[in-house]
Amino acid sequence: MTCRAVLSIGGNQGDSLDLLRGAVAAAAREGILRRVSSVYATPPWGGVEQDDFLNAVLVVDHPGSPRDVLDWGFARERAAGRTREVRWGPRSLDVDVVSAEVDGTPVHSRDESLTLPHPRAAERAFVLVPWSEVEPGARLDGLALTDHLDALDPAEVAAVRRTHDRLAPEGWSR
Repeated sequence: MTCRAVLSIGGNQGDSLDLLRGAVAAAAREGILRRVSSVYATPPWGGVEQDDFLNAVLVVDHPGSPRDVLDWGFARERAAGRTREVRWGPRSLDVDVVSAEVDGTPVHSRDESLTLPHPRAAERAFVLVPWSEVEPGARLDGLALTDHLDALDPAEVAAVRRTHDRLAPEGWSR
């Protein structure tokens, strides 16, 4: 079994760039990293007053199930000192499984701990913009990412600002 998953990673506490790089390095070290987007600075989402986030998208090919990918993400969050105190609040590292395919078949799940595709991904420019960078032809819930982006407030999309920072480890390429 191979699970191809799109992961949204982000954070706004501590050295966010270093924490994102740590997640990417772990995926590269484990041989599951297939694509990594640029880093984007984005305003917080969800109404909690806080600093801007750094966000990116990873595409991984994991040898396990979507649940195993989620557990992999939770392990990265724990390593970054993530605590879950305020919904949509500040965090050192957040790893969300946005979508997954097992052996080429899209996974749909309504499990409360792993809903796939992610129930709010289509509403989040900070997910769609970096994802469309690394997989321009990708689809979410049957629609092209560009269609989802066109449905968002243009100001929200414009607020997702690409930085000059690099996440991929030196010498890594796909």
